[in-house]
Amino acid sequence: MTSVPIGDNLPSSMFFWPTPERPMVERGEGIYLWDQDGKRYIDGSSGPQTANIGHGNARVREAMVLQAEKVSYAFRSHFLNEPAELLAHEIADMTPDGLDQVFFGSGGSEVVEACVKLARQYALATGQATRYKVISRLPSYHGTTLGALSLTGDPGGFSMFSPMIVNQPKIPAPFCRYRPAGQTEDEAALGYANALEAEIIHQGAETILAFIMEPIGGAATAALTAPDVYYTRIREICDQYSVLLIFDEVMSGAGRSGKYLSAEHWGVTPDLVALAKGLASGYIPLGACVTSRKIISAVEDAGGFMHGHTYSASPIACAVGRAVLAEHVDNDLIGNAARMGALLKGRLEGLLDEFEFIGEIRGRGLLLGFDVIADRKTGRPLPPELDAHYHLAQEAYDRGLIIYSRRTMGGAKGDNFLVSPPLIVTEDQINEIMDILIQALRAFAPTARAAIKAN
Repeated sequence: MTSVPIGDNLPSSMFFWPTPERPMVERGEGIYLWDQDGKRYIDGSSGPQTANIGHGNARVREAMVLQAEKVSYAFRSHFLNEPAELLAHEIADMTPDGLDQVFFGSGGSEVVEACVKLARQYALATGQATRYKVISRLPSYHGTTLGALSLTGDPGGFSMFSPMIVNQPKIPAPFCRYRPAGQTEDEAALGYANALEAEIIHQGAETILAFIMEPIGGAATAALTAPDVYYTRIREICDQYSVLLIFDEVMSGAGRSGKYLSAEHWGVTPDLVALAKGLASGYIPLGACVTSRKIISAVEDAGGFMHGHTYSASPIACAVGRAVLAEHVDNDLIGNAARMGALLKGRLEGLLDEFEFIGEIRGRGLLLGFDVIADRKTGRPLPPELDAHYHLAQEAYDRGLIIYSRRTMGGAKGDNFLVSPPLIVTEDQINEIMDILIQALRAFAPTARAAIKAN
């Protein structure tokens, strides 16, 4: 990573994961960002699927200032605070019946771990002490703390930490598009879902605490979405074996899918939900673990939730969260995510005719993705040395469009891309996004086709 001069050529003292050299950001407004040289970028990924309401929102800025003038920080063990109490009620009002208890953290990894720790404490409180294993999917992404990494399905990417974590059991993620000839998508989906039952039995049902999944895939699978039967079958299996179902909606929740929780698309209510990212739209760190009174009552009767963070229920963070949610409600941003998402998905699906190296278009609302592969029928990936995820994203970046790219499991499932603009996006702006994306794909196409031909 190159050391970037700042100010009067002062080298940066920051460190970060390996990243191409990037310019200094100057300002943001709506779906756009500008660097210090005045170049404009479309934030076609909302950062990492975070900036739901876009940049430079006046309502959020005002809420931050007003709360800071009252009290910016008060520890939850010492005081209740109004923004946190009100935001918890407002989230409960937005979520399906039964999900009415909220614990606030500072981000996705934190609240994923809060969900898991709460699940374990519920098991102990209800006389199920043998339950401690959490099944997740391969590939998947649940965070980068050591606890979250034990759930994240990317053994190649995080192998350096494997001696430090207890790797939890995994089942395959439902890539139903790439299925054996003669098998329907629903048959493939049920096969993937039934793998959960097989793993529960293999591990010993009495040891399984929970199953955690992203209802719409995030960083690891680029908006991977299964047929409807998958979700109802997963819920049935969890109920049959008394396994708690955790939905990681850090990316897909808070309205991005066209519903407040993406779980609502399938009428399936999980036992616990992790929310973050769009919850505060990137204006301040905020996350939430959402669950039921049934679970909380049992844990409280056994002594209370043994978990916490310095910034749990931060007054200023929750004030921001309330302002962000008000923007969603007052401006019908969740409805806009559904409408503009359908439009954008249709435009993305039109790319399949021109670019044979795109495997499939997937997702709901404005959480949409695609993979770049060598064979659309089998899902065979492009050669890892091509580094396709980087090159295509860079072609777009150079033209002023930011999309999210990632290779998971050393490229074993292809190179993945997310196109997920802020929920305020308009039809004209979708046209802008598509124009640049098509330019980037056409620039990348000769390289992809040469690699396919050579292999």
